[in-house]
Amino acid sequence: MAEDPVVEAWRGLLVAHSRLVPAVETDLRAAGQVPLSWYDVLLELNAAPGRRLRMSELGQRAVLSRTRVSRVMDELVAAGLAERQPDEDDGRSSFAVLTTRGKDALRRAWPVYREAIHRHLGAHLTADQCRELAVLLGQATAGEETFMPSSHAGTHRSPRKTGEPSQTGAY
Repeated sequence: MAEDPVVEAWRGLLVAHSRLVPAVETDLRAAGQVPLSWYDVLLELNAAPGRRLRMSELGQRAVLSRTRVSRVMDELVAAGLAERQPDEDDGRSSFAVLTTRGKDALRRAWPVYREAIHRHLGAHLTADQCRELAVLLGQATAGEETFMPSSHAGTHRSPRKTGEPSQTGAY
């Protein structure tokens, strides 16, 4: 009896994620670059207007849970790659801000990150298959909320992102 194609696709997505993400993380670590979780937060800050986001917005945009984003921000602040600034209009919230050192770390990590993606994903798919996969994943996530409950690891990433940092925040 044939398997349910939707369940097969879901399983394939989970298996690919569980194998590819650690492989890319290993390459970043081996090259002495920032961890992938740091990279994601730095990338979101780099893409934001003024290179800063309210912590709540950062929690919605990053592929990490909100709780994990808060911990990563603590680590980034300790490393001098980001800082927290109080929101003077709303004393209950704060901004996460990318520092010059954070931008430099992002810029240094990008070539390693890009090469790792090509090695672990691109070596197994043609350029046309990669384009098709990007379209299919974009369709699969269209309309889904970007908020992930803090009890779940974030799995939604805006389809606009390729991972490359830019001056304007455009990708």
